[in-house]
Amino acid sequence: MLRLLTVIGARPQIIKAAAISRAVQNLYANQIEERILHTGQHYDANMSQVFFDELGIPQPHYNLGVGSGPHGAQTAKMIAGIEEVLLREPFDGIILYGDTNSTLAGAVAASKIHIPVFHVEAGLRSFNMSMPEEINRIVCDQLSSICFAPTQTAVDNLRREGFMESPATFRGGLHRRVCNCGDVMYDNSIYFAALARQHTNILQDLGLTPNNYVLATIHRDNNTDNPERLSAIFKALTNISQQDHIPIVLPLHPRTRKILESTPTADVNTSSIHIVPPASFFEINMLEQNARIVMTDSGGVQKEAFFFEKPCVILRPETEWVEIVNHGAGIIADADYDRIVSAYRQLVAHPVRFPHLFGDAHAAEKILQTILDYLQN
Repeated sequence: MLRLLTVIGARPQIIKAAAISRAVQNLYANQIEERILHTGQHYDANMSQVFFDELGIPQPHYNLGVGSGPHGAQTAKMIAGIEEVLLREPFDGIILYGDTNSTLAGAVAASKIHIPVFHVEAGLRSFNMSMPEEINRIVCDQLSSICFAPTQTAVDNLRREGFMESPATFRGGLHRRVCNCGDVMYDNSIYFAALARQHTNILQDLGLTPNNYVLATIHRDNNTDNPERLSAIFKALTNISQQDHIPIVLPLHPRTRKILESTPTADVNTSSIHIVPPASFFEINMLEQNARIVMTDSGGVQKEAFFFEKPCVILRPETEWVEIVNHGAGIIADADYDRIVSAYRQLVAHPVRFPHLFGDAHAAEKILQTILDYLQN
């Protein structure tokens, strides 16, 4: 029986972990024991606990309760806490997701004591080294025994960086592997779409009609913590709502609410935007399924919009999900008023293709089977 430690610390990682936990429970219960560690990097009942409840994920066996703070101090606390768990109990490997400080901490802690690191969402690159996420994902890939790439583009990134020819060896003389497994978020979107329709009435509660509203999400600190950028985004949202007579729904991240409350009302107009509390997984799933357009600075929401065949305005200067842009399903608008409005108009006016780019909705199974083969051979 293999023992694997899953490390999560932010809401998107909880969602990604759901696919792995579901596959363990349904297909590998006799071969794999999964333990879950929550670093506490981001924790709020509306933003985290409700996701455990809705997604049926086992409650974390360990919670470090690290909380927010400067990158260095926060990451150091997580490294120490994860290392303590790994030294106290035997584990055959650690599963990490995405690109948060929790991802980085797990990779450093495990690799230092020679526990294999398995990185889900490996190979993503924005090529913007000013992004903390870019640093985290690059370091984690370098420390990983298996890089689980969600798309061919991610595999190509790793190939260009020399991962395919890397002489790196790990405990037991094992060599690094790169696996194009598909995207666990696609697994989840397909699995939970029908359940969401059964478990939430958010469209009725908000008085929305399908395909007749815009879903917006804003959470990245370079948007929320910069008054000029935040103001430009809200001015664009207001213009679109008023000119097109279309509701804009914004489930508000706590960081954004805090900034808005401290921003002069003359700079940010939210009167024509439907600001709602943070949405649960089922709620955001339903809002994505039924939106006309999605506008977001979230990498995960970009993908989910693509899964549900919804065009996306990307409120960032770049994206790691370049496939979405290359296929015309998303337009990078940054926090530029004119570009946001123009991108919206273009996506509304022209049909968009949504080819299958993210696997076959069995990524979690492929990940677990690959880990089993790797550790048992």
